[in-house]
Amino acid sequence: MSKGDRRTPPPEPEALPAPVVDAHTHLDACGAVEAADVRRMVDRAEAAGVGRVVTVADDIESAKWTVAAAGWDERVYAAVALHPTRAKDFGDAERETLAELVGDPRVVAVGETGLDYYWDFSPPEPQREAFRWHIDLAKRSGKPLMIHDRDAHEDILRILEEEGAPETVIFHCFSGDADFARRCVAAGYVLSFAGTATFRNANARGLREAAALVPVEQMLVETDAPFLTPHPFRGRPNEPYCVNYTVRDLAELRETSVEELAVALTATTERVFQLDRVAAS
Repeated sequence: MSKGDRRTPPPEPEALPAPVVDAHTHLDACGAVEAADVRRMVDRAEAAGVGRVVTVADDIESAKWTVAAAGWDERVYAAVALHPTRAKDFGDAERETLAELVGDPRVVAVGETGLDYYWDFSPPEPQREAFRWHIDLAKRSGKPLMIHDRDAHEDILRILEEEGAPETVIFHCFSGDADFARRCVAAGYVLSFAGTATFRNANARGLREAAALVPVEQMLVETDAPFLTPHPFRGRPNEPYCVNYTVRDLAELRETSVEELAVALTATTERVFQLDRVAAS
């Protein structure tokens, strides 16, 4: 693939036979700045059968922006938190801002928070402290906890057990193997699968085994756009419409119809994020 190809977004696919929700995306990182940008991105997604999106913050300014964006378009919901790689800068002012933002009715989750032992932007201890604070915020707000887990499986589970997990826990961009998936499912956690679950390299084998076995009642689908573009477009720019490709791939993997999987995923997403409550607010 040439460099030009890598800069070219995947083609916009035929619409899914039933609509789904992109459970985790970053519209601002995809290039959206104003309401018109958000509308264009979500229009593209809706044309592909991805009718709603949850746009997720990774720092305080992003958190403010996601809440604003969710107010610009009724198809957009927000999640707010400080990303674990930024946890070394997590002080009282940041806590106060997030605690205020999470009360907005268009905020449907506390996230993304958790642990990231791959990058070295923040030492482990500030990450763990921030993670514990976000767990408490999720419980106080009654909203799901959206977890970022990179190379930190055991510490994530340990801290959830020590703190007492919120009623709803989502492992965004689930990265574990089948065994870890079974443990998470047994604990009642929800696993969200991104384009990585469609990859065909050897490292993705365990993840694909996990995606095949998770009960659909505990399964979401996401892009994590602009990152992790699904196969066969890996490396190209990602946007919410590309969830379409991931749903089709997962349906084949799970030996079910695309429509059946899409309907089930939407039901799970609506329940997990309590979207009926948002619509009524």
